[in-house]
Amino acid sequence: MGNLLKVLTCTDLEQGPNFFLDFENAQPTESEKEIYNQVNVVLKDAEGILEDLQSYRGAGHEIREAIQHPADEKLQEKAWGAVVPLVGKLKKFYEFSQRLEAALRGLLGALTSTPYSPTQHLEREQALAKQFAEILHFTLRFDELKMTNPAIQNDFSYYRRTLSRMRINNVPAEGENEVNNELANRMSLFYAEATPMLKTLSDATTKFVSEAAALCCYSSSCCRRDLSKEYRSRFTNEETVSFCLRVMVGVIILYDHVHPVGAFAKTSKIDMKGCIKVLKDQPPNSVEGLLNALRYTTKHLNDETTSKQIKSMLQ
Repeated sequence: MGNLLKVLTCTDLEQGPNFFLDFENAQPTESEKEIYNQVNVVLKDAEGILEDLQSYRGAGHEIREAIQHPADEKLQEKAWGAVVPLVGKLKKFYEFSQRLEAALRGLLGALTSTPYSPTQHLEREQALAKQFAEILHFTLRFDELKMTNPAIQNDFSYYRRTLSRMRINNVPAEGENEVNNELANRMSLFYAEATPMLKTLSDATTKFVSEAAALCCYSSSCCRRDLSKEYRSRFTNEETVSFCLRVMVGVIILYDHVHPVGAFAKTSKIDMKGCIKVLKDQPPNSVEGLLNALRYTTKHLNDETTSKQIKSMLQ
């Protein structure tokens, strides 16, 4: 499938990469700076997006009141007034996903360009590799928050139904210019996904493969070596270990979505048993969300090619 698959499967090195990805101290070299700066413009907004999503409470009460009392114009206006600014937030999240997709494509191009092999790229361009990890880290955090907040789809569904009714009745609608019909359709497809950011990432990666004959994900060292005792001892911040765990799971899920046979097949070079064991060695309350991500957001876990032992480990 191209160069990046070699990174994930380590086909260009018999024992896998022998370098340390320094997530704490990696700084861009001169050759990395152009792409690094472009991606950094996007990533600097990521934490704010997560904070806004975490604080998203929805307009459930106002919507229920409006539905239960359809003849009460004040309640209808109150519900609409509550939903419109929330839809503005949902638009902001969706637009960020598009920016993130563009940033990812830039990274994929940089990490698979000639004359270096993908593994050489990861060793030479660790700042870009770290940015790729940060995108994966953000993706899992965003999707975790989205999956546990049903208000998002409820609010947007109410917005679309009400907007449609207003159009039929020729009632001017505040907020219609903010989210036109075409954008609303795209947003609806985005939020209908259980894991919308992962879907955006996997679609972007798949497009990159088909268009550039290269798939750049990550080194399987992220799944095997960075979390060994030797590698963990190099980190000075315990949060870096949590970061690596989340990135490890992100790599597995993304790989499982874009590789034809996935991450769980016996032919996969990702050490799935080792990765699951690493997760299960952590305090349960700190990794249950990551284990659930492997259980419920991967594509090939329940395939016949997945060993019974791996399935049992994730039960």
